Amino acid sequence: MAVLDLQNVTLSFGDNTLFSGVSFDIKEKEKVGLIGCNGAGKTSLFKIITGEYAPDSGNCFVSKNTKIGYMEQHTCSRENTVYNELVSVFDDLIKAEKRLEEIADLLTEKRGNISQLIEEQDALTNEFNNNGGLTYKSRTRSALLGLGFNEEDFSLPTSALSGGQRSKLILAKLLLSKSDLLLLDEPTNHLDINAVEWLEGFLKEFGGACLIVSHDRYFLDKITNKTVEIENKKCRTYTGNYSEFSVKKAAEQKAVAEKYENDMKEIERLEGIIAQQRQWNREKNIKTAESKEKVIERIKAQLVVPDSKVERIRFDFTPKCVSGEDVLSVTRLKKSFSQKTIFENVDFEIKKGDRAFILGDNGCGKTTLLKILMHDYLQDDGSFKFGSQVMTGYFDQVQAKLDLSKTVLEEVWSNFSFMTETTVRCALAAFLFKGEDVYKSLSDCSGGERARVALLKLMLGRYNFLLLDEPTNHLDAFSREELENTLLDYSGTMLIVSHDRYFINKLSTRILELTPNGMVEYLGNYDDYIERKNNASAVETEIKKEKTKKTNDYLLKKERRSQYLKTKTALSKVEAEIEELEIEIENINSRLSTVDYEELMKLTSTLDTKNEYMDILYSKWEELSQRLTELEE
Repeated sequence: MAVLDLQNVTLSFGDNTLFSGVSFDIKEKEKVGLIGCNGAGKTSLFKIITGEYAPDSGNCFVSKNTKIGYMEQHTCSRENTVYNELVSVFDDLIKAEKRLEEIADLLTEKRGNISQLIEEQDALTNEFNNNGGLTYKSRTRSALLGLGFNEEDFSLPTSALSGGQRSKLILAKLLLSKSDLLLLDEPTNHLDINAVEWLEGFLKEFGGACLIVSHDRYFLDKITNKTVEIENKKCRTYTGNYSEFSVKKAAEQKAVAEKYENDMKEIERLEGIIAQQRQWNREKNIKTAESKEKVIERIKAQLVVPDSKVERIRFDFTPKCVSGEDVLSVTRLKKSFSQKTIFENVDFEIKKGDRAFILGDNGCGKTTLLKILMHDYLQDDGSFKFGSQVMTGYFDQVQAKLDLSKTVLEEVWSNFSFMTETTVRCALAAFLFKGEDVYKSLSDCSGGERARVALLKLMLGRYNFLLLDEPTNHLDAFSREELENTLLDYSGTMLIVSHDRYFINKLSTRILELTPNGMVEYLGNYDDYIERKNNASAVETEIKKEKTKKTNDYLLKKERRSQYLKTKTALSKVEAEIEELEIEIENINSRLSTVDYEELMKLTSTLDTKNEYMDILYSKWEELSQRLTELEE
């Protein structure tokens, strides 16, 4: 059953048609990736689904009782703490829990109509349990920890959160809401790799359907089983994840292009025959020409013209000179901020041709390390040295070195003044800045546009060692592929910070994991890194288990020895007490025949008491003897 069905949806803004004839459906539990270039209309399509936009034509049907969850529908109260803000999505469960507590108090105090209270308690308990009442607190805590919040953050007011943290909290509210269809627009933004992996696990277990817009291709590969692409204002649907879509689309485009080329050649051949037949101008020739014209008409009627290729950035990072074999050497580097050590004892070397990626948790100092290498920050200890003929180019993820008072053209031209305006504008056109776009102020540019300017400056510098900090941020999937393919052919050396696992997999030759106590190196790409980490973790777990077993065995033996000694001591005391009691009983028995009646009654009573106690001592002796035998085995 489809939870969402779009039929021939068209949307325009003024004379600009964003897309037309969009049709696809999403079934229960289906995870669908929605992809397309920046500006293709993906977010606008979300707004049609939520009812914020009305389509120019076509229909959007949401099945009955389907609840749609969309991040923009969720906000944060600035008065709440982080934990209370997230747990508020379970308000109905919290109210039910309070009512159950009230009923329990009333029943304990025997107040009110007891039978009615018990009936209400049973019904409410079933409803509470069925709706996840027993797990809502643990789910709240798990979501916060999974998305990168610490225990200390739980009590923070939401007003103290950064923009990225607030986005994470809103995402958590969306995930925990009782939605049947989640609309996720770039859900991995602001998340480090650990948080993205947690999100992947959550969505795999999520019982509803998802429509996901994301440039994170690795994420799409992990989650989606259908891909919808908006390109050239049209929509196509493919079964499978992003990688499967890429293969199918390439094969489809190749087949369409080949058939079009063959059809056009056939039309050209037939037109030549027609021209020749008409030149001869006999009745038979005219009939032949007319017959061939009908064939051409049939071919044209079913002719499929290949889609015009979407304009993409054209990269070329060819360096102007070759560096020496030793590109960078880093020794015992340390950096602190406000008495807090970010990292220390960082050692690594970069050789010519390396494509090394720095990975690590958010806040571990990856960007800081690059800024130290670029002399933007001063290290507290240690040193680093660049090799011979090394020319270093740096891409800053926040483009802090762009002059926002300049236009796009001025920013590039001022850094490469030896170039003519025509040459600069041609370079800008390759990065999709055309016509009046080149006069746009950088302060008015989007994050993606600024990133393109920064990448163009990096390309024009023709450096042989690239330091790249999140270079794929703000690029759509197709531009990321262009960048990847260019960097694969790049003859220089790269040191890259990135959370883009698809990008890392395609390029990486080495992974450098930055930790507070140094750098750990892994050869290969991201999948190799994860495999080795998991194997190391498994080995470490086995070692810990073995150590725990040995410790437990030692403690068990120690405890057993202690129990043995205690039991033996207790047994000796009981034996001594029995021996002493036997003497007392024997003394009483010897006096019975020599005393008067009154004294006889007293001695008989004492004797009964002592015999009863003797029975107890013998039972205790048997128990301790059995225990001692077991401990000796």
